[in-house]
Amino acid sequence: MGLLGTLVGIIGFGIGVPIGLVLGYLIFIYFEPQDLNINLQDPVSRAPLEEIDSNSLVDLLPELPLWVMKPDYERVDWLNKFVRHMWPYLDKAICGAIKSAMKLYLAEYTGRFKLDSLEFEILSLGTLPPLIDGIKVYESNESQLFFELALRWAGNPNMILAAKLLSAKVTVQLIDLQISAAPRIILRPIVPTFPCFSSVVVSLMQKPKIDFGLKVMGGDLMAIPGLYQFVQELISKEAAKLYLWPQTLEIPILDNSKARVKKPVGILRVKVLRAYKLLKKDFLGSSDPYVQLSLSGDTIPARKTSVKMNNLNPEWNEEFKLSVKDPYTQVLELRLYDWEKVGAHDNLGMQVVPLKQLTPYEKEELTLDLLNSTNNSSDSHDKKPRGQIMLEITFVPFLEDSKKFRGVPDYARNGSTKEAPADNLSGAGLLLVTAIGAEDVEGKNHNNPYAVVLFKGEKKKTKSISKNRNPTWNEEFQFVLEEAPSTDQIHIEVLSKRRGIGFRSKESLGHVDINLADVVHNGRINEKYHLINSQDGKIHLEIQWKVI
Repeated sequence: MGLLGTLVGIIGFGIGVPIGLVLGYLIFIYFEPQDLNINLQDPVSRAPLEEIDSNSLVDLLPELPLWVMKPDYERVDWLNKFVRHMWPYLDKAICGAIKSAMKLYLAEYTGRFKLDSLEFEILSLGTLPPLIDGIKVYESNESQLFFELALRWAGNPNMILAAKLLSAKVTVQLIDLQISAAPRIILRPIVPTFPCFSSVVVSLMQKPKIDFGLKVMGGDLMAIPGLYQFVQELISKEAAKLYLWPQTLEIPILDNSKARVKKPVGILRVKVLRAYKLLKKDFLGSSDPYVQLSLSGDTIPARKTSVKMNNLNPEWNEEFKLSVKDPYTQVLELRLYDWEKVGAHDNLGMQVVPLKQLTPYEKEELTLDLLNSTNNSSDSHDKKPRGQIMLEITFVPFLEDSKKFRGVPDYARNGSTKEAPADNLSGAGLLLVTAIGAEDVEGKNHNNPYAVVLFKGEKKKTKSISKNRNPTWNEEFQFVLEEAPSTDQIHIEVLSKRRGIGFRSKESLGHVDINLADVVHNGRINEKYHLINSQDGKIHLEIQWKVI
């Protein structure tokens, strides 16, 4: 194999060098060389750009940092210093990640081509770190950090990939890598778990420029005429095809269970019909039963039926609609209590319904035996008959999420509500209102702001943030509606309250009334609204309309 490497090297050298000499001679003959006359030690050469002659300026422009030509890009000398000092450690960490990521691919090719081994013999990014010419940060109402970089890297990496078959070994070496690119980086979503974002999304804003040297068995492959330009253009095109915006590369950082706040994917329609043979809890009467309904893992307060006085076989026929975030893990919890005017309410029994047992859009009638608890116990008190409860239950996914579930009808898969049955809640949906925060809210007497959401007579409010003009709430409120709120308004007010011994005062810091027609049409808005009756106050809201 040494002889083969020597031959490849001789061929590359013998062809590449003469062609280079001829081209250099022709350029020297037909093009008069231009003397830039730039000496950094000469005070004239350090003059402002407008005083340099046009020919010299044209040659200088590609070398100027982006923050010089575009003032919206910021200098990041501190970041370059940080990267430079950390580069030896980043080199080892990145190379370790590359080896781990490539391990499966190399093993696949080893088996496909029946090689003895295929592995990195040497893997190093070299001693020269990349240089960031400038950075541009964008403001966004979304829960993300959004910026663009001007990146250049004239590196001296040494990467040798060795393939062994029997006693033969073939090596491919990558050297002298040069990259010029403008990546866009988005850290999203911002979450309250370190490192405070769950994924990194990368895309290229322009076609990258890539240059490198490639040696096979020690011979310079790029010295072969025509191959150099072909390979450079091919790699640049492939990189652009994969990652040129709007194509993106998403790198997960946090596990989804920790990172993402799950959003509702459908509505659970529950109709509590009746109960039979309930326990008698009152000493002088029977029982005063009511049912409490909730979904596991949900922070929304439980829903309750009316109380049926002195009745062991109550009939309710009351309907509830609960928003579902994960039908594969959530369960419907039903708890029956005996209402008491004074003191704690007595437990009559409970039961659970795993949502994964339900088929989307299919109404099911269930008759469930009531238990003291869902724990397996040999206690005779737990096995005592407690009666039964009957209910109707239907899971209806939102149209935009319906493709995630099996068994959905064709009209849902097509995104159309015109073919939906009348009893399938066609036109109904969920209005999600998220009070993200407020800016520059100021009261005359105190600043303990909280937001109040008022819609169709239903009032909901966030927590109060003490002594803060720029509060952050990030609280979500849900309104299940029978029809789209195309002609409705929602009223949101920022208030401040102060509590003291024997007194309580409340002060309005501004309000806003929002027409929901745009929300219904677009499905979602994320805006900052100026507060009425506030000098500079704004409130940041995200409002979504999800159709079922």
